Amino acid sequence: MPLYEHVFLARQDISAQQVEALTEQYKAVIEAGGGAVSKVEYWGVKSLAFRINKNRKAHYALLNLSSPAAAVAEMERQMRINENILRFMTVRVEELEDGPSAMLQKRERDERRDFERGDRPDRGDRPDRGDRPPRRRDDEAEVSEDN
Repeated sequence: MPLYEHVFLARQDISAQQVEALTEQYKAVIEAGGGAVSKVEYWGVKSLAFRINKNRKAHYALLNLSSPAAAVAEMERQMRINENILRFMTVRVEELEDGPSAMLQKRERDERRDFERGDRPDRGDRPDRGDRPPRRRDDEAEVSEDN
């Protein structure tokens, strides 16, 4: 059976639970067509490179499929009808990746880096710099210029 990677973008207005429900709906379509979904990944809300239907962000999700072409075509047909789906892309692949996708690996790497940065000791006050003088307000500046 052919292998596919399918990514879809859902509107930012809907919740993560609604995206999960959409994923389960399309998973059921594939299974009803005689296919199987081996992996489902939710990548979260990410910024789009350009606006799509007045949306600047979208929920991203990945499905790894082992399915006949007819089942994939039916899933894509239902996605075209659904107003919550902004874009989708299905790519036929030779083999499916085991383990997390590149997007999840990047997220884990970023979270690890952020955690490591958070462990840095606080730099505290800068002893090489003195205290700042009090800020002048604009109305004080006008009064001093008039005198």
